[in-house]
Amino acid sequence: MSNKRILFVCPYPFDEAPSQRFRFEQYLAILKENGYSYQLKPFFSLYMWRILYKKGKVISKAFGIFIAYIKRFFLLFTLYKYAFIFIHREATPAGPPFFEWATKYIWKKKIIYDFDDAIWLEDPNETGTFKSTLKWKKKVKKICNWSYKVSCGNQYLANYASQFNKRVVVNPTTLDTENLHKISINNTELQSKTKVTIGWTGTHTTLQYLQDVIPALEALELKYDFSFLVISNQKPDFNLKSLKFIAWNKTTEIQDLDLIDIGIMPLSNDIWSKGKCGFKALQYMALAKPVIASPVGVNEIIVEDNVSGFHAETKEDWINALEKLLQDEALSIKMGLKGLQKVEKYYTVKSNKNNFLSLFQ
Repeated sequence: MSNKRILFVCPYPFDEAPSQRFRFEQYLAILKENGYSYQLKPFFSLYMWRILYKKGKVISKAFGIFIAYIKRFFLLFTLYKYAFIFIHREATPAGPPFFEWATKYIWKKKIIYDFDDAIWLEDPNETGTFKSTLKWKKKVKKICNWSYKVSCGNQYLANYASQFNKRVVVNPTTLDTENLHKISINNTELQSKTKVTIGWTGTHTTLQYLQDVIPALEALELKYDFSFLVISNQKPDFNLKSLKFIAWNKTTEIQDLDLIDIGIMPLSNDIWSKGKCGFKALQYMALAKPVIASPVGVNEIIVEDNVSGFHAETKEDWINALEKLLQDEALSIKMGLKGLQKVEKYYTVKSNKNNFLSLFQ
């Protein structure tokens, strides 16, 4: 049925980027079960995505981006086949929203606009740069206005979108606790562990947030024997004797996360961070790990202070919270189970299924 055909217009190749995997890709089977058909059209090819952030290959990158823009233009001529055009973040990474404008005003299609960051703001890492100018941040409010519905990862983002569109849905980033984020029962590495592992996961762009926690970890190293595990696509250069590093790997992602006993999610208290959707905290909680998080934005809601973990702002807060969990394994287990209960109630594919499907109704 043509009224149940969906085109997903997204930046990244299928099953490569967390923002896509946990916002809409894990719902694709559910869409099929409910009679929808779909196609995915990423901006970056798999080859381009794998070389994009590596040094060199400038000509290959430039040519690949040029071809991607050409493909986006010709994609417009296929829109007649679809009832809904689901746009995750943006149709193109730079320049004006020509694709979104044409979708709305030439093809008159229903746009579902989805984002999980404060993408209308300058990324603090890019403030004042030419790259930031190219991203054309002012287009976000226009796309919100042109959309049939706007899907936002949290209430802070929804409040922004509501200025330009009356049909805004808070669609949280969710986890598949039935098939993916499951607690390990027979993990021999866990069973043979002799010390507690404090852990963090994220990309190289968010490693900066750990700087606020390093002084607390340095102080705790003088009193306790623990490991500090960083799971990322880039090895950090922190001068910590407790530091352990695992390169992020999609196939071992959950096994690696399960090595953590205490998950941390520090953030800076600024308007950019308020747009974050608490994904790291949710990943820890889905594996029954207690979480210590900066009480910024949605973190305050996801991580309940003294229930599923602790809120921490100052160096002393981080030391006190970590020390409580390092000293009390029973408390750590209790908080981890409380966090898991919350995830299962509010932040799973199963609990959010009908909310996601409502975007296409």
